[in-house]
Amino acid sequence: MKVKELRALGDEELKKKLDEAYKEFFNLRFQAATKQLKNHREPPRAKKEIALLKTIIRERELGIR
Repeated sequence: MKVKELRALGDEELKKKLDEAYKEFFNLRFQAATKQLKNHREPPRAKKEIALLKTIIRERELGIR
C-alpha cells in the first residue's frame, strides 16, 4: 500500500496490518532458512513495510501528523 493509503487507515487497522507484516516477515525468514524462498527481495520489502507502519503509528502517538 502507498503511504497516503496507510495514513488514511484507523489506529486499529494499522496495528492489524503491523501484526500481519510481522507474521509475513517471520514466514519469509523461515522460507529463506529452509531454501524455499523464491524471491530473495521479499524479506527486505517486508522489513520496510514494518518500518513504515511503525513510523506512522509513532507519528500519531506524538501528534506529528
